Amino acid sequence: MDPVFQPLLSPPSPDQPPAPPPADGDGDAALLDAYSRAVTGVVERVAPSVVKIDVQHPARRGGPGREAPGGHGSGFVFTHDGMILTNSHVVNGASRLEVTLTDGRRAPADLVGDDPDTDLAVVRVSLDELTPATLGDSDGLKPGQLVVAIGNPYGFQTTVTAGVVSALGRTLRSRSGRLMDNIVQTDAALNPGNSGGPLLDSHGRVIGVNTAVILPAQGICFAIPSNTAQWVASHLIRDGRIRRAWLGVGAQPVRLNRRTVRVHGLASETAVMIVHVEKASPADRAGLREGDILVTLGDQPLRTVDDLHRMLSEGHIGTPATAGFLRLGERRSTTVVPEESAPRD
Repeated sequence: MDPVFQPLLSPPSPDQPPAPPPADGDGDAALLDAYSRAVTGVVERVAPSVVKIDVQHPARRGGPGREAPGGHGSGFVFTHDGMILTNSHVVNGASRLEVTLTDGRRAPADLVGDDPDTDLAVVRVSLDELTPATLGDSDGLKPGQLVVAIGNPYGFQTTVTAGVVSALGRTLRSRSGRLMDNIVQTDAALNPGNSGGPLLDSHGRVIGVNTAVILPAQGICFAIPSNTAQWVASHLIRDGRIRRAWLGVGAQPVRLNRRTVRVHGLASETAVMIVHVEKASPADRAGLREGDILVTLGDQPLRTVDDLHRMLSEGHIGTPATAGFLRLGERRSTTVVPEESAPRD
């Protein structure tokens, strides 16, 4: 006897009426419920890690020991022993810091390290039973991905906003003048006071440190990627600052004529012209002069001043490098040994 195959979904029995079709909007409601659950789940996990940072600055008048209000910002605990990530511009130059947790506890905080070039800083608070946030992998982000921001805009503690990753790989000028690379753009609303708070993925992992908005634009906000923050934080905890190499030159971009580029086989029509050389600096000892046009450092072409900044990393301190340059139309080279830059005030 041939086997009888039954369909996977059996038709309703004659005495049971068919199920009615879903009402219009039921599918949208389910999606909104899922979105809401994702956001609330992130907030429940991470809000205890987010802190408000109140800042006092030395008063310009009134004598030593006087302080002036310095505003406030946000931060988040990322280790069990009280290390807190925030923005450099929140804590830079502060004479006193105070941290407030979401459970109402308040405590003074100490500055561990500060890096204006990446607008990141680490402070530490001595409190028990802290809930550290988890740092995620910002390299896995995709445009359109759901993100949640938590912070303290205008003093409204633990304010939550949500949006998406608008774009990746943006560049942003830090207050020190250096260019910050690989910045995350988001439309999750940020306002003054959000600075230093976490930008989170749907699993509650920190994938960015909120840092800036463009005014008066709406929905154009930026965060420093978590992978950058993790690297900077580890060095700030170890050294109190980020060690960078230094040549001792002031420079500006310059455009080369096509004949010069062709004759010298250069990789770009732009290069970096030296406008100032500090005495007894590595550049001075290497024989570089004002008016020299740097075209390479090591085996890398120099197209902009930012290219020069990127190359002067910790790994180049004390390491001889060949600097290729043009002087009066002639291609030359010299060996320069970058030194460690002096700490910023």
